[in-house]
Amino acid sequence: MTDLLRIEDLHVSFATDAGTAPAVKGVSLSVAPGEVLALVGESGSGKTVTARSVLGLLPDTAHARGRVLLGDGTADPAEDILTASPARLRALRGTHAAMVFQEPSTALNPVYSIGWQLTEGLRAHGHGGSKAERRALAVEWLDKVGIPDPATRVAHYPHQLSGGQKQRAVIAMALALGTRLIVADEPTTALDVTVQAEILELLHRCRTDFGTAVLLITHNMGVVADLADRVAVMSDGEIVEQAPVRELFAAPGHPFTRQLLAAVPVFGEPGRLQASPPQEEPPVVRASSLVVDYPGRLGRKGFRAVDGVSFEIAPGEVLGLVGESGSGKTTIGRAVAGLTPTTGGQLEVFGQRPTTFRRTRDRSRHIGYVFQDPAASFNPLLTIADSIAEPLIVHRRELGAKAIRAQAEALLESVHLPRAYADRYPHELSGGQRQRAALARALALRPPLLIADEPTSALDVSVQAKVLDLFTELQRELGFATLFISHDLAVVEQVAGRVVVLHQGRIAAQGATAEVLGNPQDDYTRRLVAALPVPDPVRQSRRRDRALAASAGADGAEAVDGPATHGGPDAPDPLDALDEGVASP
Repeated sequence: MTDLLRIEDLHVSFATDAGTAPAVKGVSLSVAPGEVLALVGESGSGKTVTARSVLGLLPDTAHARGRVLLGDGTADPAEDILTASPARLRALRGTHAAMVFQEPSTALNPVYSIGWQLTEGLRAHGHGGSKAERRALAVEWLDKVGIPDPATRVAHYPHQLSGGQKQRAVIAMALALGTRLIVADEPTTALDVTVQAEILELLHRCRTDFGTAVLLITHNMGVVADLADRVAVMSDGEIVEQAPVRELFAAPGHPFTRQLLAAVPVFGEPGRLQASPPQEEPPVVRASSLVVDYPGRLGRKGFRAVDGVSFEIAPGEVLGLVGESGSGKTTIGRAVAGLTPTTGGQLEVFGQRPTTFRRTRDRSRHIGYVFQDPAASFNPLLTIADSIAEPLIVHRRELGAKAIRAQAEALLESVHLPRAYADRYPHELSGGQRQRAALARALALRPPLLIADEPTSALDVSVQAKVLDLFTELQRELGFATLFISHDLAVVEQVAGRVVVLHQGRIAAQGATAEVLGNPQDDYTRRLVAALPVPDPVRQSRRRDRALAASAGADGAEAVDGPATHGGPDAPDPLDALDEGVASP
């Protein structure tokens, strides 16, 4: 079969003040019609730069050489993107290849409706017919990608759609133009597991129903196992290994690939942090029938984010808080930290109500907060040492400047960052390095309580593994209690002794992590676990077959032949019992 995309000896470098910095070094790969090729690797390995080269979206500071041939040479003559004129690139984008970005909120224009943005693409590419006909086509494609009530949603603006619906709308824009190749750059990273499952199912349908090829850039190996036909592994700007997905997972040939797969947290395996023993001391956090309302604005009705939630966190305990986006996880974390006022119920932190506790200087001394995006939580004008030193300057005034500087450097070393990084600015650190620095800042005053809000969701698997190892090491050494907020069940299973599952602001399940997630009793938790893609293509294929059979009303489907790559051919799959009778999301 003739390839739809062929990249030959691609080199990309960027102009800097110090000269040129190579980002991609001699990459060659191909994608056939209807094929899904996953491009995986660590942050900074060149994945996104390679993907953007396919659509000619590199910045002016980039210099590219080699060939990026788009078109199979039959229906579409192959054209070199690197030498195409700006006018030709505009014609090829959308019709021949389209980009689906990681964050659809930034890809969509907030001041235009979804329908307008979809029909504008049709008009710009010469789609015939009247305005009403183009609108009808927009409604048809919104329906095809699974957006509910498309005739109404076509007039909605991006902020009126959920994250998954926005991502569906972006995919609809690509498919409506008849694109033959979708370049999907981390399309599910910002989504919770159930919405991620819906987008993966949609990408499956793009291939099976519309014959669309997909170049998938991701760091989620479960997504790779679920969707990809072949995998290309990048490291330091080079392709180090390419293979069919089952072959690569079963027998990775390159040391870096083996290292990458070894770093993937596998749901159902024993956690690294066991449940804390019973404590005689009073709990660090006690919530009873907690309610948090967000008031409406301009006459609009308010919203209840947390509704009657009760839980406790013992000294030294790690409590996981999981659920879909909008379930109230972050609101609870902010309420515990005194950053969001409560509406009803009782909440005590160190025996004090947050309304009293947050007025004192003790709040920042006793509570450390690790935010999801360290790039946004650091002051870009301060060095890393200055940011880490801020809590010490405020609360340890008896220390001199030299002592504070020495402690800041020691904190950097405690999170496995060299002292030389002290004078760097946040933008000069990688995502994983910034998150380590954020952990150092949060622990600068040795607080007895840490709130970690999605601390690893934006990190690739190898960096995530290092941050989780570091968190586990520091938690055992310092003994601080933790409210660990995440939508990644495998990560929570790895670090938390107990877990609270939230659904629409209420508790769906609560208890020991092994029991709640390993043997879920309520329907919602079962759906969460069933939606989690397994980083094993054999097991994931078997789960998909069962889910499709269940959704079609069949009694069951035969398992795919072949040994499981984790645990051997006869190893029991802890998710098998959950998959039976759980329809595909």
